[in-house]
Amino acid sequence: MTGFIVRRMVSSVLVIVLTSMFVFVLFFKGLGDSPAVNYCEKLAQGKCSTLKLNAIKHQMGFDKPMSTDYGIWAKGIFVGRDKVYADGKYYKCPAPCLGISITTDDPVWTDLRQKYPATLTVALGGATLYLVFGVLLGTIAARWRGTALDRLLVGGTLVWSSIPDYVIILMAWIFFSLRWQIFPNVGYYPITQNPLKTVGWMMLPWLVLGVTNLTDYARFTRGQMVETLGEDYIRTAQAKGVRTTRILFKHSLRAAIVPVVTIFGLDLASLLSGTVFIEQIFGIDGIGHWGLQALTSPIDVNVISATVLVAAILIVVANLIVDIVYSFLDPRVSVG
Repeated sequence: MTGFIVRRMVSSVLVIVLTSMFVFVLFFKGLGDSPAVNYCEKLAQGKCSTLKLNAIKHQMGFDKPMSTDYGIWAKGIFVGRDKVYADGKYYKCPAPCLGISITTDDPVWTDLRQKYPATLTVALGGATLYLVFGVLLGTIAARWRGTALDRLLVGGTLVWSSIPDYVIILMAWIFFSLRWQIFPNVGYYPITQNPLKTVGWMMLPWLVLGVTNLTDYARFTRGQMVETLGEDYIRTAQAKGVRTTRILFKHSLRAAIVPVVTIFGLDLASLLSGTVFIEQIFGIDGIGHWGLQALTSPIDVNVISATVLVAAILIVVANLIVDIVYSFLDPRVSVG
């Protein structure tokens, strides 16, 4: 087990390094002079001269070789950078330095820490709902497979999943927040200040996120459970008179849940990278909303690259955790 974890950690680190190279080349070299032009246009109020642009390109390191420039950028993530050019002057950027935001003139990492709790709250609440209720509905459908209840649940999930997510989110916001005023309209209240108030503000985004994703988990869980319930060891337990609930939740679900954990790990990592549409509709100032604003003119390259890099790291870490959890959920999984 220890050797497996070490190997997976090493491979994960290599993937993150390669991803960081890709992000750097894509956003800082692939866009050409766009980042320098954005700064120049902002400083010169739309009247950027060639001389000023060349000076900014030199100050931002655009005239350095790509390998040297990447080394400076990557080193700054670990130890920080003493001089980062932005907004016509130099800034001290402490580690982990992801650059200076052209919009706020603050280190990107500072803005990231301020906005991440909102995304984390939305993602964890919604993911918990769709995992619990999706697995529960799938288990119920598998238990009574072939019955009217099974057909109702499977058919209902198929119909529900055919509706685009954005339609459900918009309708929920319009009716439950604006028209009927059952839930607060828009905004986010920090959970560290008043958890109960946070639950009130987040309940509708959680419910919307839960109901738009639980259908996949219900169908997948049902399929895995039906297959597991046909195994020999399940029939042996039934012949010995083991209670149905014990067979269902302790023996069958434990084996069937392993593939579900894979999907959940990746889905949760994606949510932690930003729930763009929900944050935009419900006025939640999280990572997704922040990244979307960075795409507006002038494009904030440092913010966009930071959100992409963070998303990649989260997905890699989620894969690592899922692989390790496998062996604890199902002893049949080999980690050799």
